[in-house]
Amino acid sequence: MNENAEQMPKRKEINLGEGNVGKLMFRLALPAITAQIINLLYNLVDRMYIGHLKGIGAAALTGVGVTLPVILAISAFAYLFSAGGAARASIMMGKKKNDEAERILGNCTAVLILAALVLTVFFQFFGRSILMIFGASENTIGYAWDYMQIYSLGTIFVQIALGLNNFINAQGYAAMGMLSVIIGAGTNIILDPILMYVFDMGVRGAALATIISQALSAVWILAFLSSRRSFLKLKLKNLRISGKILGPCIALGAAPFVMQFTESILNICFNVSLKAYGGDIAVGVMAVLSSVMQFALLPIMGMTQGSQPIISYNYGAGKLERVRRAFRVLLKCSVIYAIILWALAMLFPQMFMRMFTTDAEYIAMGTWSMRVYTAAICVMGVQYACQQTFVALGNARTSLWLALLRKVFLLIPLIFILPRIFKENQVFAVFLAEPVADVVAASTTAVLFWRFLKKIMNSGGEIQGDVHGQ
Repeated sequence: MNENAEQMPKRKEINLGEGNVGKLMFRLALPAITAQIINLLYNLVDRMYIGHLKGIGAAALTGVGVTLPVILAISAFAYLFSAGGAARASIMMGKKKNDEAERILGNCTAVLILAALVLTVFFQFFGRSILMIFGASENTIGYAWDYMQIYSLGTIFVQIALGLNNFINAQGYAAMGMLSVIIGAGTNIILDPILMYVFDMGVRGAALATIISQALSAVWILAFLSSRRSFLKLKLKNLRISGKILGPCIALGAAPFVMQFTESILNICFNVSLKAYGGDIAVGVMAVLSSVMQFALLPIMGMTQGSQPIISYNYGAGKLERVRRAFRVLLKCSVIYAIILWALAMLFPQMFMRMFTTDAEYIAMGTWSMRVYTAAICVMGVQYACQQTFVALGNARTSLWLALLRKVFLLIPLIFILPRIFKENQVFAVFLAEPVADVVAASTTAVLFWRFLKKIMNSGGEIQGDVHGQ
């Protein structure tokens, strides 16, 4: 038996290789969904409080909205070095290679810290200029930089909290992963009004509340992964970076990284185009729409997180029928939820807008633009379920290509092309780019995934060219 395995706890919180797949997935997904929702509250609560600042709420909301691409870029690097690493750690545990799983954890931790230091220095020096490029105006840059200057100082906490929490979930400790997020988000909700209103720090108070909260989450996660309760231990000897270990992790993490990083680029493109055709109000509406959609899609992302350890572990263990059943449950739940989300966006767009602002112009534009922006959101259940299962199965190449397809090859060009076609309403045309890209990308993803899954089942799980390790 693996010597490392003998030193580990004898029982995991959840046995990924046994039991009803549907119940197991929901047991993992519910804490993951809760954690995702609570995690996004960092930004949502900030924006809700900021949008209601007396006298400056609308301009401050637009300014902080411009910082979203930077926030997404920072979190993208956390996914690059942890999403693939967590999937590979699950696969290695399925193969009973626990020493290898711990080395993966150590390598990913080291590179997360290194990336955080580089990003902090970069944004401190160039952040203000970048925000102007991203769509800030002379009226909003002050609020944007006030928020970003403080937020970027906490990059190391964001990297650790977002990145290493994946390794807690990968072991089956979904409730513990949820708790780490609750600690940070709960602190943020308490600190926001205190720092913003009691201490009269405004936008800067919102940013400070966020990084203090992320710091508490990071400390909790590090303490857990270093304790006896964790199946995988964070050890100093494994922090030495090895290209052989880290390379496959980055290859698998490339798709989640591209999805998140291109989301940053996508927000920049939306902001630049909307600023040209609709001014600060259109940029502010986009800030609300992106916040609402991020929040609304979190249950689907939580379901994919809940299914990932099951799919990866059983794929590594050669239990392909459990892989198939887990994917079917994931797909069914994702599609049903996406349809419900679509119906809510069509029927109650004003409700979502009023959560962030009372400005009549913002609400008027946001009402019709939300209906256009979410017109094809029902197909995103298929997109997310298939694309994230590619990652769980170790297929880095296809998952990366699909991540690029929707945002880089379809959505970004459409943002600039459609306003030239629909010249009578160019703001409408910018928002229309989203549903057009959604339909094409989801259809392509579904076809490719069906062929890949069929090939896996017919070959007994050994597909040439994937990155699941031996």
